[in-house]
Amino acid sequence: MTISRAEYEGMKAQIDWLMEQLRLVRHRHFGSSSERISEEGMEQLSLLFNEAEVYADEEKPEPTPVVAHVRQKRSGSVRDIVPTDIKTVVVDHTLPEEERQCPQCGEVMEDIGTEVKETLKFKPAEAYIQRDVYHTYACRSCEKNDVSTPVVKTPKEPPLIPGGFASPEAVAHIAVQKFVMGSSLYRQEQELKRQNILLSRQTMSTG
Repeated sequence: MTISRAEYEGMKAQIDWLMEQLRLVRHRHFGSSSERISEEGMEQLSLLFNEAEVYADEEKPEPTPVVAHVRQKRSGSVRDIVPTDIKTVVVDHTLPEEERQCPQCGEVMEDIGTEVKETLKFKPAEAYIQRDVYHTYACRSCEKNDVSTPVVKTPKEPPLIPGGFASPEAVAHIAVQKFVMGSSLYRQEQELKRQNILLSRQTMSTG
């Protein structure tokens, strides 16, 4: 068992005071011979403590390691602000066969690729991702037998906000909440955060 230096000094001072009182009492009652006894008693009491243990370093709380947090730069994708398990609705945009006829040879063009655009959609008490997949078509016959290969893309609906991921439904929802329901952007931000959607009021205010 070890004690701190402060505790040791306090106890030693008390012992010194008690031994001094004992020495004075013995001196008054038994004369000078009692001084030698009191000194021996002091030495015996001193053996109760071990300096090497007494002056052990006081316990210090161990430092708690803190994991460094590196803020990830957002890519600008709608996926940055929604939970990973959010519902995703895929809407496939295709062209009917009559619109895929090659203008050069009349053959039906085949699907050769897609472009994907994701926007944030809102429904009452529900948010989900709409994934628009736009197909691109090319004429395989012309690719084999002609110099050039005609390519046709499914026309894309222009975004409500250039470069943004907000849908008309999402903007309408935010506007109704703010101007009709009287819910500030800060309150809407907190409500969305409870759904694990990190849409800041700064983003909402800039459209």
